[in-house]
Amino acid sequence: MNAQSRSVTLIGAPLEEGSGRRGAAMGPAALRIAGVDQTLIELGHDVADIGDLRIVPAMDLPNHPKAHNLRIVGAFTRALESSVHDVAASGRFPLILGGDHSLSMGSVSGMARYAAGKGRPLFVLWLDAHADFNSPATSPSGNIHGMPVAFFCGEAEFAEILPKDRPFVDPKNVFQVGIRSVDAREREEIHEHGVNVFDMRAIDEQGIGAIMREILDAVARANGLLHVSLDLDFLDPEIAPGVGTTVPGGATFREAHLVMEMLSDSGLVSSLDLVELNPFLDDRGKSARVLVELTASLFGRRIFDRPTRAA
Repeated sequence: MNAQSRSVTLIGAPLEEGSGRRGAAMGPAALRIAGVDQTLIELGHDVADIGDLRIVPAMDLPNHPKAHNLRIVGAFTRALESSVHDVAASGRFPLILGGDHSLSMGSVSGMARYAAGKGRPLFVLWLDAHADFNSPATSPSGNIHGMPVAFFCGEAEFAEILPKDRPFVDPKNVFQVGIRSVDAREREEIHEHGVNVFDMRAIDEQGIGAIMREILDAVARANGLLHVSLDLDFLDPEIAPGVGTTVPGGATFREAHLVMEMLSDSGLVSSLDLVELNPFLDDRGKSARVLVELTASLFGRRIFDRPTRAA
């Protein structure tokens, strides 16, 4: 193995009930078919796949009129919080194959508990078209995949899914990049809580490299751990069409790979979500392959290592 090899554990989270449409539950299977495990092995990493989480609805949770499918999303949240924490505590890198973005309620909470046990702050890099800082009180749709950031920051305690005394992420340690679709109330909440937002205009004006250097410097100064949550709609839909919430004007192929390459160089990343892949909406596996290629960049592949595709 090379000097930067990692021990990676794949955790499948076939969760689609946090979104407003079906299909994201097929995401983990599509990522495996696209070769996420073999790609990491070829890069010199030790990979273990523990399969998909199997849950039953959490019947102790209420049916919430403004948080749809709460019992299923809540059960996944609990299972992921525990699984991600335990994988990280064992010294391995949790890589969560999603699944819609509500799964980050569990994955980030698990990493927050792990970071607290280490006495280190957790930072979150949220690569997404959406800010996902709604709560049932502010959400126009009631779909929980628009609420995970508020949840793991402790600003969306709409049911006791996880213990109320759990470690939260400081909103000022959340960096959102690629944002281009924010609800009106959500914008107020983000500003009030000090979430760091770099929207597409910021990327256009400053360049993705300068933004990433600012983020990585902040994490390094604080001796923090960094959780990366990559939503497929961070990318422009021309590159990655297999997502249920397409927003035009997203990151380019090279911008996205530069983000991942700089993350790799930093050595700061401790966990990763791949979310919102909906194979039913994809074009012959194109989006799944893009996510696998971006994951490869995070784990050490460089542009001169890339296989050339036949025309």
